Amino acid sequence: MTKWLKDVKCMEMIRRNLYLDRIRPFIDQDLIKVLIGLRRSGKTILLSQIRDVLLERGVSKENIIEINFESRRFKELEAADIFYQYVTERVKQAKGRVYLFFDEIQHVEEWHSVIASFRIDFDCDIYVTGSNSKLLSGELATNMAGRYVSFHVYPFVLSEIQEFYDKNEMTYTREQLFTEYLKYGGLPMRLVLPDPHSVRTYLEDVYDSVVMKDILSRHAIRNENLLRKLLEFLLDNIGNPFSARSISRALISSGQATTVETILNYIDKLQAGMILSKAERYDIKGKNILASTEKYYAGDIGLRNINKASEQIDTNKLFENVVYLEMLSRGYDVKVGKLDTQEIDFVCYKGQKKLYIQVAYVLTEDCVAREFGNLEKIDDNFPKYVISNDIVDMSRNGIVHYNMIDFLLNKKSV
Repeated sequence: MTKWLKDVKCMEMIRRNLYLDRIRPFIDQDLIKVLIGLRRSGKTILLSQIRDVLLERGVSKENIIEINFESRRFKELEAADIFYQYVTERVKQAKGRVYLFFDEIQHVEEWHSVIASFRIDFDCDIYVTGSNSKLLSGELATNMAGRYVSFHVYPFVLSEIQEFYDKNEMTYTREQLFTEYLKYGGLPMRLVLPDPHSVRTYLEDVYDSVVMKDILSRHAIRNENLLRKLLEFLLDNIGNPFSARSISRALISSGQATTVETILNYIDKLQAGMILSKAERYDIKGKNILASTEKYYAGDIGLRNINKASEQIDTNKLFENVVYLEMLSRGYDVKVGKLDTQEIDFVCYKGQKKLYIQVAYVLTEDCVAREFGNLEKIDDNFPKYVISNDIVDMSRNGIVHYNMIDFLLNKKSV
């Protein structure tokens, strides 16, 4: 086995327990399991790991039917009737309950109706993946309401990358691991590439061939230049509050003709492709969502860095983006908090659990007063955290301070 194949096999061994632990309770339940995520974020790896869980439970290989619709081998199955007939024949050959795994299901015409038919016609447990956040919107949401459960899959976080390095017996320091993550992000395949040039080439290809072209073709967007300029602007300004009107004005001032309506439409498409993620603003006192301005973060740090227009070093914003993706990966709903005139970087929810996070690169004296002070003004007893690059523990008044790397590598930190 070549080193590259060995590395790829090792990557598949990285158990994505952040997701498997959430999915396990739904195995063999009468609900379609839908995994949604940015292309190349590891959905296929996760799907194979769910299959492995089934095999560990004694399910026969013959009862697991897998189709990856990115393979030319299954091109003809993109027609709904042919897809249905093919699976029907495969089910007839199995004995007992079958497990259906369909990767990148959005390639299939009328896939929602076919999947719904499988659920009714067969004794089966269904798992599908898709690369569009709108996969479960509109007609599909209506037709499948109450019949599915969805899981958003994100690129590898730092703890998963550390696990990959450990399994490959690679020598590294925590600081090297983190610096590399800040530069190249968490798309799994970049971990097996041999050098920085190969990684950059791969990230550029994912951006151009998979993300941009997919968004352009899927939504029949005519003004490719505007879409690219808009994305470059938003990636340059991650973590800054914007309205569609202010974005429109900024692009017009740079010579790019557009309208507020077009900006809203294009941002919606970029979010659907999950290269961009919107964090809504939440009024902590009023307990309501504010519609005036939002913040945007990159779906992957590497894709952001490889395509941002400016060379400006903005570690504070990168730190924010990293924490944002980390909390999403841990299963939290993440919003930007507003407390009177102050801002709380993140308000995070998971079930009945709620917590507040402030993020900074380095806690100077002024920064300590601001970051801790803003949290101290919140009049409730939910956990409050400050995360920075500092090594010295600055916790005070019940507010816990974490070093950034400690926070990312300690899955039980929050």
